Amino acid sequence: MEKAGVNSDFYSGLFNPVLVHEFLTASALKFPDKEAVVFAETRLTYRELDEQSDMLASSLMTLGIERHNRIIVFGDNSVETIISIYAILKAGAVFIIPNGTIKSNKLQYIIRDSGARLIIAQMSKDEIIQEAFSDPDIGIPVIWFGQKEIIGHKNDYLWNELPGASPVQSDSLIKRKSELIDYDLASLIYTSGSTGEPKGVMSAHSNIVAAARSIIQYIKNDSSDRILVVLPLSFDYGLYQVIMAFMFGGTIVLEKSFNFPMDMLKVLQKEKITGFPIVPTILAMLLKLKNLSGYDLGGLRYISNTGAALPVEHIKKFRNLFPEVQLFSMFGLTECKRISYLSPDLIDKKPGSVGKAIPNCETFIVDERDSVVQTGRIGELVVRGSNVMRGYWNAEDLTSKIYRNWKLGGEKVLYTGDLFYEDEDGFLYFVGRKDDMIKSKGERISPKEIENILCSMEGVVEAAVIGVPDEILGQSIKAFIVKKMDSGLLQNEVLLYCSKNMETFMIPKEIEFLDALPKSPNGKVDKKSLKLMDNTTR
Repeated sequence: MEKAGVNSDFYSGLFNPVLVHEFLTASALKFPDKEAVVFAETRLTYRELDEQSDMLASSLMTLGIERHNRIIVFGDNSVETIISIYAILKAGAVFIIPNGTIKSNKLQYIIRDSGARLIIAQMSKDEIIQEAFSDPDIGIPVIWFGQKEIIGHKNDYLWNELPGASPVQSDSLIKRKSELIDYDLASLIYTSGSTGEPKGVMSAHSNIVAAARSIIQYIKNDSSDRILVVLPLSFDYGLYQVIMAFMFGGTIVLEKSFNFPMDMLKVLQKEKITGFPIVPTILAMLLKLKNLSGYDLGGLRYISNTGAALPVEHIKKFRNLFPEVQLFSMFGLTECKRISYLSPDLIDKKPGSVGKAIPNCETFIVDERDSVVQTGRIGELVVRGSNVMRGYWNAEDLTSKIYRNWKLGGEKVLYTGDLFYEDEDGFLYFVGRKDDMIKSKGERISPKEIENILCSMEGVVEAAVIGVPDEILGQSIKAFIVKKMDSGLLQNEVLLYCSKNMETFMIPKEIEFLDALPKSPNGKVDKKSLKLMDNTTR
């Protein structure tokens, strides 16, 4: 079926697409009346989604958005977020999706660091944006969507009243699409860094498509799949579910969050879900339900997990309840999307492993001299492949430390900072981080960032943060605080301060006051000693 008013010569090759947004158009041509996205009461077909993203792309160009410009999409999971992503790509720009619970100081940082030209925002985020705009140097336009009326902003636009919107593609939009190449950046995904400031991982169209194709290949997705997404689209694991589904012509059933496990089970049944991507927290929540076995999940073909390793006991419990559901245990980083997966037929045999390298990807475990270690020895995991992203935005020094020259012709590979070992069959086992990064609820969290915020509180002299094992969260956050001698600072005051200045997943679960932090001879905080102290009190 040919789209009215569209240059058919331009679309003639789209069944061999190379750009992220071209897969949406290809699926719209192949499955025009099929559901692409289900969200609450909204059900959008592929044709509708493709046309609406075309309309928004035309509006963005009318507003002056040029190729390579960066645009922030700030909101919770929604149809508008998905439309915005594909409109931005069609306009040749780069999308950024911050976490929906981000605080104004971090949003302000991302606006400055990325040089964003525009924000597409949910109206409920008005207060945070106002606070971020307190800096007079930040005066970029905002396109608002949602239910609440917005007043008092200059350069504002309402989603349904944008200039230049038309159901028929303009010649300028067709021309813009024809200029794009797969080396162009598609996204900046901001992730916590060891310095405490978030860093934007540069993801080109070619990187995203390569990673998505590999995952689709081993999960064996096809157009009959219906994927339930309860993870935030700001989390690349959630985002890629949308990207992949539009590549193979499946259906995304989108939910706002995973806070209500009973609701998830109802949706699994009602929408005949075949694929369910989770993080360990979700499985722990489900396994706590007394009547889980009473739900009919007969349509569910697979569950996939990444973000942190599933506890072996949770794997066993789920397998006993639903032996017919395939369970994919996976490992990855934002810097390369996905690294490895364990085939479901091996989950009972090697439940502690994260498998082997994904298709079209190669891994090595190396020592400090870059020599590949022997079987069973621990070393740093190195990743080679098209899924390895381009580096960090505005951070050449950090990029050069993580994305380094390899032995083959000076090509760049990713040094993950993760410690692994390989068994005699070549399967990978995660040991821990080389640095102090914490993984909680699927989020990668910088202790330094939390420490900086704690130390900004009146009455706090020093602070140190560690991750401690947690059955549900993977790791929970514990903060050690040294307060001023005359300070009567209490734990609930610290938690209140944290709730006002941090995203919810960063707030410490435990706080302990100390007279002094243990230090190494060179004056650095000795976190190994803190972890030993914590272990002795449990």
